[in-house]
Amino acid sequence: MKTRIPYWRLSGFYFFYFATLGGFLPFWSLYLKNNGFNAAEIGELTALLVGTKIIAPNLWGWVADHTGKSLRLIRVASFFATLLFAGFLYQKSFQWFALVTVGFSFFWNAALPQFEAATLHHLKDQPHRYSHIRLWGSIGFIVAVSAVGYLLDLYPIDLLPWLIVGLLGCIWLISLLTPEVTTAKASQAAVGIWQIVKQPEVIAFLFVYMLLQAAHGPYYVFFSIYLKQYDYSATMIGMLWSLGAGAEIIVFILMRKLLKYVSLRRILLVSGLLSILRWLLIAWYAGDMVLLLCAQLLHAATFGTAHVAAIHLVQNYFGHYHQGKGQALYSSLSFGLGGMLGGLYSGYAWDVYGGQLVYSFAALLSMLAYIITVIWVGKGKAYCHNTV
Repeated sequence: MKTRIPYWRLSGFYFFYFATLGGFLPFWSLYLKNNGFNAAEIGELTALLVGTKIIAPNLWGWVADHTGKSLRLIRVASFFATLLFAGFLYQKSFQWFALVTVGFSFFWNAALPQFEAATLHHLKDQPHRYSHIRLWGSIGFIVAVSAVGYLLDLYPIDLLPWLIVGLLGCIWLISLLTPEVTTAKASQAAVGIWQIVKQPEVIAFLFVYMLLQAAHGPYYVFFSIYLKQYDYSATMIGMLWSLGAGAEIIVFILMRKLLKYVSLRRILLVSGLLSILRWLLIAWYAGDMVLLLCAQLLHAATFGTAHVAAIHLVQNYFGHYHQGKGQALYSSLSFGLGGMLGGLYSGYAWDVYGGQLVYSFAALLSMLAYIITVIWVGKGKAYCHNTV
């Protein structure tokens, strides 16, 4: 008899988590610019935001795997993320924003990797259902980015932090409704986590995702500012972000069937190639609406298929006992270190070299990730699933 899965509560967390991201990610750089920060400062604040992912997920992952109580940690992290983000309303100096960013992101970045692990534990022998739960995150992103874009065309951008505080509060509330799942403790594992991590294929896998996220740096930090240079409205910018998230939804719907016929290695290889194409299109054809729409549709590959492949690879690499730490390590090195490096290089280079060369460099990073995937990822003994 299959265990009943709390589908709507799991989906609800993803909905509100990525709705928060949809309200934050496309518009935060515009909010910072409106408050007088220059490109280098915006890049530094973004680097701080994602840089805590290098430490926070691993710390929280270690605690989760040694206590077997992921949801309790998620509730604590969500509560303090909401509380600390409200600090942006207090004052607007760079030093204060930097301090609040570090405090908020330490808790914010802890929640998602642990929820990914908790979701997989709830699914147990039905991991193929992950993509159908995760797609609600993309729906939440679309709803928020469209609504916030519309509101910011009507009202001053100073409204933005208030909207995000409300969305963060919803994450905390839905985490209270989601049932705890008792997971296997890491102390019961026969193989230590460092025996897994030191394998060349696992190292290559983590490095590939670090590069792919570093390539996303100028997209997450400067895409909205870049589009403003081409006279796109806030509503249109929101729609373009929504299009990328909409493409994710199609991927998440089809991924269950796709995984039956296509190996994770092949999915990752195609994702890498399309990443190169996407950043080149944004670099040189942002003024062409048709090609820009095509570039946004490629978000299905640069994030959607690549992320689902990563979640399944982590599950297989790290197994049942190290799932929390495995998801945390993936998050910290890809979204954390990769995101921090992406924010820094794009921030320092933006005013000096311009958006076209910065996005071209992102394409170069994706090319390097593709080459490493061809040589190492999905070919060794570290991976135990028979679809590679």
